[in-house]
Amino acid sequence: MMRTVICFVLAVFLCRPSGAQELQARISVMAGKVSTQENRKALQTLQTGLNNFLNSRKWSNDIYQSQEKIKCNFLLTIEEELSKNVYRATLTVQAARPVYNTSYESPIVNFQDVDVVFRYVEFQPIEFNENRIQGNDPLAANLMAILAYYSNIILGLDYDSFSPRAGDAFFQKAQFIVNNAPESGEIKGWKPFDGAGNRNRFRLVEGLTDSRFTLVHDALYSYYRSGLDQFYQNEAEGRNGILNALSYLNTIEGENPGAMILPFFFQGKSTELVKVFSKADSDTRTRARDLLVKLDLTNASAYKELK
Repeated sequence: MMRTVICFVLAVFLCRPSGAQELQARISVMAGKVSTQENRKALQTLQTGLNNFLNSRKWSNDIYQSQEKIKCNFLLTIEEELSKNVYRATLTVQAARPVYNTSYESPIVNFQDVDVVFRYVEFQPIEFNENRIQGNDPLAANLMAILAYYSNIILGLDYDSFSPRAGDAFFQKAQFIVNNAPESGEIKGWKPFDGAGNRNRFRLVEGLTDSRFTLVHDALYSYYRSGLDQFYQNEAEGRNGILNALSYLNTIEGENPGAMILPFFFQGKSTELVKVFSKADSDTRTRARDLLVKLDLTNASAYKELK
């Protein structure tokens, strides 16, 4: 169910008092490639600790009812043991946002981070201090910094989708984590040219905080609040909101070709977008197809169905 009494929520979105936690998170640690039973047991303990951390920490001052919590999943897949108690992993992050007056949940994050390196010894504290992000041991602190970073990204995107620029405070927190991230020779993903093809945490938050990408916030609000949320009452109006979002993203692409924020935005949305426009009139389908084939090259073949 969507935020209770949505107009009321939009009116008080930035001035709620303290209350229940914001995330309904599930984190799974896949340790099939770990060589010893002892280390697999330690990583199972880590999984329990991370679930407790993500679901018990307060990330904002707002009150969330249980049905309003943001559903998100984190899949931490251990790829390699680099040394004693030090692991290289990939982290898949997924989050969904409910669509007004329906049971449907639209993907708002669907991203894989391939540059996760961390140290974990069983029963070490699971904690994150935003005033001391590096901690005493950068490798031990790195995983918690990454999870805190993505938690703030999820919150910022969710807030942006309900009220214009309402997610700014969370994106700034994510930017602060990037600027003060743990540093060591093994750690990657926090610097401008770290990681796979520069698709990293630095570039992602850049796309949400840099003035060159301001229109991405208009796109988020238009896609969800002016787009999907309107389908229950007026499908044509909802499609128009999504077309406006695509137009904003097209401007970003024209001014900043190859920016990471565009493929990040579209991940997990191709099936949804095909369904949204498949029943539109011919002109609308053509406009949508032309924009989508240009902006989301990975899924271009799916959009060609919109003839």
